[in-house]
Amino acid sequence: MSDLRLPALPYTRDLKTELIRKLIHFLIAFCPVMAGLSRNVTIAFLAAGVLSYTAFEVLRLAGVKVPIVSSITAAASRARDEGHFVLGPVTLALGALFSILAFSPAAAAIAIYALAFGDGLAGLVGRFLGRFRPAFMNGKSIEGSLACFIAVFIAAFRVCGSLQLAGAVAVTATFVEAFPLEDYDNLMLPLSVGFVVQVFL
Repeated sequence: MSDLRLPALPYTRDLKTELIRKLIHFLIAFCPVMAGLSRNVTIAFLAAGVLSYTAFEVLRLAGVKVPIVSSITAAASRARDEGHFVLGPVTLALGALFSILAFSPAAAAIAIYALAFGDGLAGLVGRFLGRFRPAFMNGKSIEGSLACFIAVFIAAFRVCGSLQLAGAVAVTATFVEAFPLEDYDNLMLPLSVGFVVQVFL
């Protein structure tokens, strides 16, 4: 009798990978709360996280597996990351860290929420529900950009209470997210959003 079991579908594997990646993205949203309790501790926590993760990645690439960390990194890695330093967690933490260092608490909070929810949801929606991908968007989808706009608008409005500023922030985040920056959007998006808020708040 032939074996009727089917291998895991690539779509299923991609969904699992993206869910893990975006869960890590969403967790960065705790940083404004932490910074509200202790800005210095949050800065130290993020800096220590970047340094520790970098050391763990160097070890992983050298063939030394670090319990838990290496497994999570492997599970969250895309095909393009295979055999390379997985940069996403570093730029994610640095995006939050630089926002806290550079901006007022309100601007930093909006910048980090844009990174966590705007970029996070844009990736999920665009990858699995995106159907309309105009050539000028370099592979990004209308659906993903719309998800980014809505998520950032709601998050920004909850913090600042201004429809005009929330709209400006959402447009900025959506514009930056639409560029093919790969992992570097974790830096450019929060810094762009934070700058806009800092100027107009």
